[in-house]
Amino acid sequence: MSGSARRIDARGQPCPQPVIMTKKALDEGGFETLEVLVDGPTAKENVSRFATHAGHEVEAIDGEGGASTIRIQVGKATGTPSAAATSPNASSRACATAASGDASATTVFISSDKIGSGDDELGSLLMRGFLRTLAEPGERPARIIFMNSGVKLALDDSTALASLRALADVGVEILACGTCLDFYKVKDRLAVGRVSNMLEISGLLLAGKTLSI
Repeated sequence: MSGSARRIDARGQPCPQPVIMTKKALDEGGFETLEVLVDGPTAKENVSRFATHAGHEVEAIDGEGGASTIRIQVGKATGTPSAAATSPNASSRACATAASGDASATTVFISSDKIGSGDDELGSLLMRGFLRTLAEPGERPARIIFMNSGVKLALDDSTALASLRALADVGVEILACGTCLDFYKVKDRLAVGRVSNMLEISGLLLAGKTLSI
């Protein structure tokens, strides 16, 4: 490659390492084009989203065997980077949406498909009731983050799906942990919201108020 380009190989790296490697290379600079080799759709999406929010022009090129090359033209995107991408703490908020920089925003963090550790049926009932209540008119969170078994609430067969879709329809961001979806082998069944990663999630949890359920 030319002196104005750099390539890094992030294949085989677990989330969120491909994004961290990309950020480190961009911070070091000294090139006009950065090519990041990744394998798997999650890494491809995460790196592309990070670079876009950081204010760069991004092209994803699919290769063989699920591998992709993310070509990043440094500083070529239209507009200016978000505050989340340019702040000193950008490494922990790299993939965040524009709302992530709002310190007044409330994030609801759900790490189980049930509330509490008693009876499972009661726990499921309480969780459905909680999400249904959030969907009612009134004060709502900026986003809901699902991790561990909580991601099951956003699947196509979830009894809470109608409530989550109602929340999404009024602007509440729904995020599901990609590693968790992969672990349960249900990523293709995500029916509301989008796949997120540990780097984005940690940044959002640190960016404002968080309610853990």
